[in-house]
Amino acid sequence: MKKIKIWIECARLRTLPVSLSGVIIALGFAAWQDKFNWIPAVLCVLFALLAQIVSNMANEYYDYLKGTDKPGRDGPRRGVTEGDISPNKLRNVTFTLLVLDCLVGLGMLWYGEWWLIIVGLIIAIFALAYSAGPYPLSYHGLGEAAVFIFFGVVPVVFTHHVVSMTPLSFSPSNMLVLLASMAIGFMGVNVLLVNNYRDVDDDREAGKNTSVVIFGRKPAAAAYLINGYVAVALLTPLWLGCLFMDERLPLWALAAPALYLVLHTVTWYQLTTRQGKALNPLLGGTARNMLFFTIILTAALACAH
Repeated sequence: MKKIKIWIECARLRTLPVSLSGVIIALGFAAWQDKFNWIPAVLCVLFALLAQIVSNMANEYYDYLKGTDKPGRDGPRRGVTEGDISPNKLRNVTFTLLVLDCLVGLGMLWYGEWWLIIVGLIIAIFALAYSAGPYPLSYHGLGEAAVFIFFGVVPVVFTHHVVSMTPLSFSPSNMLVLLASMAIGFMGVNVLLVNNYRDVDDDREAGKNTSVVIFGRKPAAAAYLINGYVAVALLTPLWLGCLFMDERLPLWALAAPALYLVLHTVTWYQLTTRQGKALNPLLGGTARNMLFFTIILTAALACAH
């Protein structure tokens, strides 16, 4: 049981809503458009979960090699840093899951075009490039950009494309999906911001130039607050549609932005008033806010079908 707990901590389950939210909301849009297919939906969920876990484990492994993480850190326990997991074992498990994720991705080709192989390869590369390679993104202030693209735009747009078997285009329905992908991207960025906000002193000492190290905590906290409100504002056409569109969502769909903004504002206030280990619950809290928003909106999309 202790070993299982160590590996669960290594997978960082509290961050999984970041990858799941994009896929779930894309499934909601596919159902709303009466174009939902179960098998590619399951494949997309598995692919997203494995990609997130691979990224988390690779981040822990390469941060360990660079000496970024230290024993007794303020953040969640790192098994390889504390000596609970050998570096070689963590590396082997990471790349085994990466191969498994690629195999799941190949299964999607039955429902999409051949060029999805290129998309899958790019996702696999960036799952490692976040913290590895000659120019690790998280060490050069580009972590937020990577999260926005690969946990926001990419999973929402391409999950919708595969599950609905709808061609990529600039049709009104696809533009709503694109706006939703950007909203999820901004929400996902906030999860990373909390992590980097907490670790700013350790990251600065280790030479890890996250955006918080570069710009400071106050701008990071302001960005956190703004990101949440921008995410909700991006879907204004959808919220207005609850009131004015012929094929509108149920009125209770407005609970998604309302609840999210309340929780988001409270979490932001806690972010600005806490330090050190007291910031740890806000990582899960930010992911929770994102997941609540996604579940309510997806339920509304499915019910409007």
